[in-house]
Amino acid sequence: MSTTTILPGDPVAPPPWVPFSSSLAFLFRYPRLLGWSLVLVVLTGSLTWIGYLLSVDLINQFTGSFFTTPPTVEKFWHWPLLWGWTALKWIFFILSRVVAFYLAFVLAYSLTTPGYVYLSTWAGNRYCDQAGQGEAEFSLAGALVDLREGIKIGAMGLVVTVAALLANFIPVIGQVAIFILYAFYSALMFVDYPASRYRWTLGQKIDWLRRHGRQAFRLGLFPAMISMIPLLNVFLMALFFPLFTIHTTLNFLAIEGCKELVPVGREQEQA
Repeated sequence: MSTTTILPGDPVAPPPWVPFSSSLAFLFRYPRLLGWSLVLVVLTGSLTWIGYLLSVDLINQFTGSFFTTPPTVEKFWHWPLLWGWTALKWIFFILSRVVAFYLAFVLAYSLTTPGYVYLSTWAGNRYCDQAGQGEAEFSLAGALVDLREGIKIGAMGLVVTVAALLANFIPVIGQVAIFILYAFYSALMFVDYPASRYRWTLGQKIDWLRRHGRQAFRLGLFPAMISMIPLLNVFLMALFFPLFTIHTTLNFLAIEGCKELVPVGREQEQA
């Protein structure tokens, strides 16, 4: 796989983009791809749900009884204190569940990385003839490298979670910063899959996000929005994760200069 060289003075064309609807149609075009996606949905959802319950329990242990016992209202000026406690309780509930989700999802993400790398590789080969150029040979050692890279990005997710907790104390600006941070981190998680077949390092993947910031934000936008929905985020992210993986893979290949698409007739032979 090769990229196009831009010479000084040449007009810079906007990077190609594969619409979400095209990625969805691509997924349903291949029964094998759809079947493998369903297996990963069940596996990712189960691991995320178990991790989510453990994370919520850990967070509740830290807070103790602070949010279970409301302040006593004996005078009328005590009511603002109760209102503030109630507002803080709901803010904490929503944000703690988002954080718990990310902690759980980081665990599931790390453990299922080899499976999603395989999904991404299989989809890339059906999309573009150039996808296999420069890829590393598949082996047990390579799968362990993929797992290690997934753990590294997972560890980075813990740093992102801590940064989000600190940013949350900044009104309005902090919440906007958290969303942007989650969007780019989500993009990094999905870019990891197509990039892993070429054994890219974490630094190379982050540099790709920097060079293609607008496209990276678009790739991480929907995952970040889903992650902000308490409780449902566990199931929705697990459900859409294979689709997000395929969507990112097709756009990654398109941006990297993959132009020799697999002919429609040969697509059916490979299904």
